[in-house]
Amino acid sequence: MKKQNKKAQDDKLLLLDVMGQIVKEKRKALNKGILLLSYEYDIPSSSIAQLEKGKRDVQISTLWKLVNALGMNFTDFIDEVNARLPEGFKLTED
Repeated sequence: MKKQNKKAQDDKLLLLDVMGQIVKEKRKALNKGILLLSYEYDIPSSSIAQLEKGKRDVQISTLWKLVNALGMNFTDFIDEVNARLPEGFKLTED
């Protein structure tokens, strides 16, 4: 049981890291700082900063709002996350 919990925790950390990388890259491509993005789209700056560091598991509604603020639709974001995850990593169970 502990081994399964460790794998689930490792998978979660990897997923958060990949999502954070994408958010940071897209934000920088827009040439926007965290504070400006936070102000313009009413998203807490701490949420953005912690997500970019892979340290925050945000609510899906916040992630959806952030992804839209970055000029992406949610499906494209999930596709990009999936493409960056290692082969064999599953976002959902079969």
